[in-house]
Amino acid sequence: MYEVTSDNRLRRLIIVGDRVLIRPKNPSDRTSSGLYLPPTVTEKEQIQSGYVVKVGPGYPIPTAAEDEPWKETEEKVKYMPLQAQEGDLALYLQRNAIELEYDNEKYVIVPQSSILLLDRSEDLL
Repeated sequence: MYEVTSDNRLRRLIIVGDRVLIRPKNPSDRTSSGLYLPPTVTEKEQIQSGYVVKVGPGYPIPTAAEDEPWKETEEKVKYMPLQAQEGDLALYLQRNAIELEYDNEKYVIVPQSSILLLDRSEDLL
């Protein structure tokens, strides 16, 4: 599995909002009967799977009104964290995925709402 470490370039990436960076699993290029499928068929499947590489901070939460609004305070944005965590196996909807290539690796960015299922098995980490 490909992880974010201090010596690779993925640690410099900042994922925004409720987005998740996923490295797709290599899809099966054969049917159950042994026929080879062209890449265009496997790329157009509605549901894909992959490993979560990085996650955004989450959904911004509005700050509550204070008792003394005339006081100047530093606005700190608070976020509701996402359910996805680094290392999870995710099943996601392909139609909402944005494909990109970074360091000769294929990745997709999907909003958390497009993730259907997360598998957080210990053996995936």
